[in-house]
Amino acid sequence: MQTKRSWRDYLALATKGMVMGAADAVPGVSGGTIAFITGIYEELIFSLKQCGPQAISVLFRQGMGAMWQYINGTFLVTLLLGILCSLLTVSRIVLYWLDTYPVLLWSFFFGLILAAIWSLIRHIEQWKANVIAFFILGTLAAYFITTITPSNIEPTGLFVFLSGMLAICAMILPGISGSFILLLLGMYTPILTALKNFEMAILGLFAMGCVVGLLSFSRVLNWMFSTQRTITLALLGGFMLGSLNKVWPWKNTLESTINSHGKAIPLVQENILPGTFEVLTSQPSYLWYSLALTIIGAGVVLLLEKVGSTSQE
Repeated sequence: MQTKRSWRDYLALATKGMVMGAADAVPGVSGGTIAFITGIYEELIFSLKQCGPQAISVLFRQGMGAMWQYINGTFLVTLLLGILCSLLTVSRIVLYWLDTYPVLLWSFFFGLILAAIWSLIRHIEQWKANVIAFFILGTLAAYFITTITPSNIEPTGLFVFLSGMLAICAMILPGISGSFILLLLGMYTPILTALKNFEMAILGLFAMGCVVGLLSFSRVLNWMFSTQRTITLALLGGFMLGSLNKVWPWKNTLESTINSHGKAIPLVQENILPGTFEVLTSQPSYLWYSLALTIIGAGVVLLLEKVGSTSQE
């Protein structure tokens, strides 16, 4: 599962991590989707699975070098540095576009996810009844999640910890966004605020939840890919298809709330057609620009796939 890499390969890996970080910053887009289409998803899941009690045993029996190789440490650290770098830099640009030009940004991600679905399900050789059933199950599950109204629960210590567990599990699942899970739990703004203000108590609890979630859920995913690969691909493809409900570019806000900065935050939205969007919001739909960005988003998937396949040769 581990891959020998040159310094150029690790530079490309860090870039993939940056793209994952930028995607995870947007409620509705999963970094796991980026990991899959760039060809590093299964290695990521396997490496995370290795970070358990057995790694500690290897450390005491064979030393630090053996343990580092056992967990594929250079791969994980390189990817993590790329994600962190993106969260501190590139994600700010993404969030600016989300706030200023949401229709155009969602159009780009819509095309990206649409092409990613094809990229995933084309690996399914036979569409048997059980495969189709899991594909439909994944689609319905993701669609239902995108229709849930975000909550406003008081961020207690336990809830911050549990939020970290749930969000990180979603982040490594293609199609389900960890930031969107935080939004549903009412923890998106508190966590971003804690990150901005360096509130180490909250960030520490959240990080602990993320670690527990990663170490446990990565084992489940690794087992699924090892024993039920085709069904797992169908389920994840369904997750991505269902998530398209969240990233549809043209929306009408039915309910909203005001955050601590006096800004309106949408709670309940409905998907509408571009023409209806212009009538209801008195804003341009940017239809042709949106179509162009949808195509560009799909093209990015093809490019990332090519980069991913080239690095594995």
